[in-house]
Amino acid sequence: MKKKQPRTVLEIENTVSLFKIFSDLTRLRILDLLVQREYSVLEIAETLDASQSAISHQLKMLRDLNVVKTRKDGKQIFYSLKDKHIKELYLVGFEHANKCLD
Repeated sequence: MKKKQPRTVLEIENTVSLFKIFSDLTRLRILDLLVQREYSVLEIAETLDASQSAISHQLKMLRDLNVVKTRKDGKQIFYSLKDKHIKELYLVGFEHANKCLD
């Protein structure tokens, strides 16, 4: 039987970076919106009652971590989740935090 090789430090560091997205309330609120549909920065800011600057800062971080993607329509940029894995991670975490409290 071949023994599975341990994951590399780089792979684990990449995972740590990904899970950092879940450590900020504003980022989680943004993700909560984006699991439903795509949003513009203005729509996110208005919905969350936050400044466009604060939302843009968080979206840049999410973009840098390959969590969200963009689509340009004229001058507006729309954000959506990059893939289904992010949605699944968020929903599992949300359910665990809110329904598995026993």
